[in-house]
Amino acid sequence: MRYVLLGLNHKTAPVALRERFAIPESELPAALRSFLDHDAEEAFILCTCNRVEFLARSTGHAPDVSGFVKNYLRLNGSSSAELEQHTYTYLDHDAMRHLFRVASSLDSMILGEPQILGQVKEAYALARSVGAVQTHLDSLLTRSFAVAKRVRTETGIGSSAVSIASVAVELAKKIFGTLDGKTVLVVGAGKMSELATRHLAAHGARSLLVCNRTGSRAEELAIKTGGRAIRFEELYSVASQADIVLTSTGSAEPIFLKEHGEAFMQQRRNMPMFFIDIAVPRDVSAEMNSVDGVFVYDIDDLQNVVSAHTDDRRREAEKAEQIIESEVRRFDERLQTLAVVPTIVSLHDHLETIRQAEVDKVRGRLGPLNPEQELAVEAMTRGIINKVMHTPIAAMKSAVKGREADPTTLIEAIRRIFNLPEKDDKKASGQD
Repeated sequence: MRYVLLGLNHKTAPVALRERFAIPESELPAALRSFLDHDAEEAFILCTCNRVEFLARSTGHAPDVSGFVKNYLRLNGSSSAELEQHTYTYLDHDAMRHLFRVASSLDSMILGEPQILGQVKEAYALARSVGAVQTHLDSLLTRSFAVAKRVRTETGIGSSAVSIASVAVELAKKIFGTLDGKTVLVVGAGKMSELATRHLAAHGARSLLVCNRTGSRAEELAIKTGGRAIRFEELYSVASQADIVLTSTGSAEPIFLKEHGEAFMQQRRNMPMFFIDIAVPRDVSAEMNSVDGVFVYDIDDLQNVVSAHTDDRRREAEKAEQIIESEVRRFDERLQTLAVVPTIVSLHDHLETIRQAEVDKVRGRLGPLNPEQELAVEAMTRGIINKVMHTPIAAMKSAVKGREADPTTLIEAIRRIFNLPEKDDKKASGQD
């Protein structure tokens, strides 16, 4: 059983490249099915503002995740050279460890931020709904949720929770010193926008505008935070009123272009306007920065603000890393134990067949046996079978826990010695 994870994140690739890897939510089901058709028995894709990761599992060989991603990215205009330069690949134990670290927010831009676990769970639910996650990958992902809960419970890494949204609001405060008297426009009404809107209201933003393609969602968010909802059709006519525009939509293309910025500056009589863009792909065109009076901060720019929050959490992160190492060993032992189950079942069936045949021969020679004799024969022959099985089973279990030589070699030797039939892993392990 092999696991392969390939991805890129805020540490390895700038937002300009991450947005080309990003898969729109509406296209994820098709991407997962394509992943399965390519080389994977099970597949999972995690796509957030800070990372895009592809995880696959197959039996007996390492899935060709890189080949799938290269084929997919040809549609997005990315080259193989960029893929190799900016991505990372983890196999087996390392893939498990990375997944556990991601779910526990140890690999996040903001150490300990709580949103990533919800994003992993949403990606899991989607992959499961299309049949891409079924058995072993299901166990790995659900274990990652338990690991994340343990990290948050047993360490202080999540104390004074900080999120991308809260850091964006902190940046807005730094720009003006105070949000009192400033008009803030929030574009988008997803979870990140809702968090940002709550933080803005909590930090004194009294003139708060909320805009979303779905008007009812904007109305709902505005009511919760004391803001005012505006229709998406009014966005460009109203946006010039805002001193700060905080945007986080799921648009595949920028919704604010250079020409919009130029029009805003004319309407504002060149009073400065700040865009804080926490969307990936970005909502604000990179060309907007060339407009005098317009200042654009994207998600990568937030890292300078983030650094001030990390020092207090590093000690807790060390504790979390120890928890994750123990959980990786624990999960791997469970997987390895599952690997010997088909051989144990096959060995038992093989010896039971021999036992039954020998008992039938004895019955033929001795004639009918009374109930007590039947019980005695059954107990004696089953006892012999159990004693014969004990040593090879104990040896296999010891091997998979790392106390002996290569477990695969030992398992295959036992199968040859007892002349066991070819394995049927799926049947023995209870898979469909």
